[in-house]
Formats: sequence, C-alpha cells, structure tokens
Amino acid sequence: MRDPETISAAITAAETGHLVFSTLHTNNASQTIDRIIDSFPPAQQNQIRAQLSGTLIGVLSKRLIPKINGGRVPAFELMNANAAVKNLIRENKTHQIDLVIETSAEDGMISLNRSLAQLVKKGEISYDDAVMHSLNPSELRMLVAR
Repeated sequence: MRDPETISAAITAAETGHLVFSTLHTNNASQTIDRIIDSFPPAQQNQIRAQLSGTLIGVLSKRLIPKINGGRVPAFELMNANAAVKNLIRENKTHQIDLVIETSAEDGMISLNRSLAQLVKKGEISYDDAVMHSLNPSELRMLVAR
C-alpha cells in the first residue's frame, strides 16, 4: 500500500467483510499502524483510526537475518489486534503497542526481540546480527541472557 487511495480501498473492502492481505515497508507492527494513519491528511486521521481499529486482524512484520551457516532466516513480530491494540489505535496511543505485544504472548503475539533472541539461542543467527536488526538492543540483551 503506497498511497491513501489504495489504503482507503483496502480498509473499505475489509469493512464490507472481505479478507484483505497487504504489504507495507515498515520495521515493526506499530510503525505499520502509524504509516497507514500518517498517509492521510490530519483531518481524516481520526476516521482512519476508527476504521482501522474496527477492521484490523493483525500485523506480521518480518526481517530476513543472515544465518550463521549461510542463507537467511526470518525473524518476525506478530501483533494480533486484540481489544487493547484496537483501543490504542482508536485513542492515538500507538506508541504503547510495543508494550502490548511484549506482554501478550498468551494471545499469540511475539515481539521482534523475542524472535531474534530465540534465533540466537537456537544457534541460527549470531548475537551481533540480532543486535544489529533489533529496534531495542538493550531489551534484546536481557532476553538473550535469560
């Protein structure tokens, strides 16, 4: 989705019951939400927040990380649009979505740092590559140390 017209069409299709899959170049789930909302003029952003919070099912954010033995492996962040996430979108508090993802493993969510830490612990990627791709390296260090 590259422009407000395409994003609007996707949201409208979702509101009418269609399952919509789309791609957007962002670093994580909360940035995806912000990018969608920020694509619209300020006068439309409250409406888009309401529509998005009513239709969004989830966001899967993926990065391909170099493997220790060659090739690449995906590290991912999975955000399910539960009631807390939908409320944060509606209330323009998307900066708090990362915390919800981190504390909602029981809902099937996984943060990028948890995914990176798992890959390091399995020996699939190097610690240095994990830190380089992390948006919060200090948190990653704690997760790897556990």
